[in-house]
Amino acid sequence: MKKPILEMKGISKEFPGVKALDNVDLKVFEGEVLALLGENGAGKSTLMKIMSGVYSKNAGEICWRGNPLSMKDTKHAQEIGIAIIHQELNLIPHLSIAENIFIGREPVTRFGNIDWKKMNENANRLLKKLNIDKDPRDLLGSLSMGQRQMVEIAKALSLNASVIIMDEPTDALTDKETESLFRVINELKSENKAIIYISHRLGEIFEICDRVSVLRDGKYVGEESVSHMDEDGLIEMMVGRKLSEQFPRVEVEKGETVLRINGLKNKYVKDISLEVRKGEIVGISGLMGAGRTELGKTIFGYIKHEHGDIYVNGEKVSIKSPSDALRHGIAYVSEDRKNEGLVLGLSVRDNMSLSSLDGLKGALLNIDKKIEEEIVSDYVKRLNIKTPGIKQKVKNLSGGNQQKVSIAKCLMTKPSILILDEPTRGVDVGAKKEIYELINLFKKDGMSIIMISSEMPEIMGMSDRIIVLHDGKITGEFSRDKATQDGIMRCAVGIEEEH
Repeated sequence: MKKPILEMKGISKEFPGVKALDNVDLKVFEGEVLALLGENGAGKSTLMKIMSGVYSKNAGEICWRGNPLSMKDTKHAQEIGIAIIHQELNLIPHLSIAENIFIGREPVTRFGNIDWKKMNENANRLLKKLNIDKDPRDLLGSLSMGQRQMVEIAKALSLNASVIIMDEPTDALTDKETESLFRVINELKSENKAIIYISHRLGEIFEICDRVSVLRDGKYVGEESVSHMDEDGLIEMMVGRKLSEQFPRVEVEKGETVLRINGLKNKYVKDISLEVRKGEIVGISGLMGAGRTELGKTIFGYIKHEHGDIYVNGEKVSIKSPSDALRHGIAYVSEDRKNEGLVLGLSVRDNMSLSSLDGLKGALLNIDKKIEEEIVSDYVKRLNIKTPGIKQKVKNLSGGNQQKVSIAKCLMTKPSILILDEPTRGVDVGAKKEIYELINLFKKDGMSIIMISSEMPEIMGMSDRIIVLHDGKITGEFSRDKATQDGIMRCAVGIEEEH
């Protein structure tokens, strides 16, 4: 019988007031891609941080090639052959690509100086393997988020590890970059490397993984061959129940036009005109780089527009900044909650009220803490945010609950128009369903919603109308009943259609 290269037995880990892992087992075999699945907060990242030496375990045993292992720290993990590609990028923008890949492990000449030629050649070899057409001497800060993610992957590959942990590796990648990554994963398998693959994108699990292991609430649920599973079975293992409908869309009678945009133009968007009615969800689709996020940020005033007009409730408005947008009832939930949507070191309360402090001032123009806490507590309850309390730091919450705090922050500004940019990115299937149900509530309340998403099923499942962008222009518009994946994709690559 084949023996695992790495085995974790009865692993437990406690943090103050929280049991993150409770008697968890895991087996990792060479030449195999193991999917590690579970909802946000299930314990996946904690288990991987124990494996890679970031955390120490409270109980249990780790065996490496059949022998008990006492993991000291991250350096020890790297030395024995364990590498991790973190979901949060651990890169330095003002250093070059090569410097980021080999930081702390730079090749040196016989005189003890950094061997720049060798380092750049080694980095270039890794970039070519990942199909990245960049000079290794380029500054990391000049790269897109997807390209930076590929550099993080190159950094892990440079360690020549036997076990490589990939935590949401495709979260910021284009389809082409994802294809390159999957090709590399298959090469690594053929080299007898072991891959642990964490992703909320279930389609990827069936495409690239051999076996799946599932955690729920810090406990081990079970493992199964991917070939013996289907998507419904995986979801049920993860959440402990059947999800009756993945996209619980509701039909609402549309009201008058609330937002109208005429000829909006800047260097990112080109002559965009669109309308959104009361109680309507307009989905914005398109490939990465099409201008979806830039359109949302332009409407919100985060990016200035050079030409065009914006009308709210029939009245022309001037939006030159986010504060102008908020004043006119427009709120924006960023796709990048960790860098743009939230201040991770602040509490749930402070994050949630950050955009609406003016409305929380008391008679002496100070923030009325009592009213603030009442409103924040109400949103925690309404949005079912799982947190020990409103003073808990947001960085300690799961991804799904962080996203709900980001949405609540916008709701506290009392918007009539809500722009949701990738509302379920990095969120597990159970939390996704909760967010979709919240969006339906906003819709029933008469809110006008623009939903930007790179996930085709999400766009088709939740939108009343779909607008497709390519190279900053609208190339197609579909009513819900006429939308097809093929039609949307044709528009996304620049073939104009209207339905």
